[in-house]
Formats: sequence, C-alpha cells, structure tokens
Amino acid sequence: MKAGKHDTKLLKLAMDIGMGYAHKRGFADFGKGISPKDKVECIYRLLVQDKLIQPLAEDKDDGPNRKHKLILWISKQLPKDHELLN
Repeated sequence: MKAGKHDTKLLKLAMDIGMGYAHKRGFADFGKGISPKDKVECIYRLLVQDKLIQPLAEDKDDGPNRKHKLILWISKQLPKDHELLN
C-alpha cells in the first residue's frame, strides 16, 4: 500500500470523527494514557462492529492496515473536491 501525501492528515481527521462517533454511541473519551495505536484499534473495531467498514482478513489485521482502512473510510466520507483528496 502506497502512502498518499495527505495520509497523516486524513488519519487525524478519521480519528477525530471516529472518536466523535464513539462518543455519540455512548463510549467514554480516551484517557491520556491510551496510546495512538490503541486508539486506532478501538475506532477500527467499533466501525467494523457497526458494519461501517469491512473487517480486514485475520492475516492482514495489524496497525498499518487498520490505519489504511480508516484513511479509506474517511476518504469516502469527504466530498470529491475536498482539499485532502487532491
């Protein structure tokens, strides 16, 4: 998988929106001691559980692939002319 030039910003946006979604679903905010890796996994698993994204195959379920899946998810939510998609 090739990294895009805006992937970092897209991942940050996906995490912000994902955390907002989790909060609306009744989940508490992440504490300061939670690592970014664990936050990505939690948001990914919530979106899979709610069937908003397809789960990764078991042999591909790791940190970089979860991040990529979140980037793809948020990219599909943005309007086609959004600055982060160019």
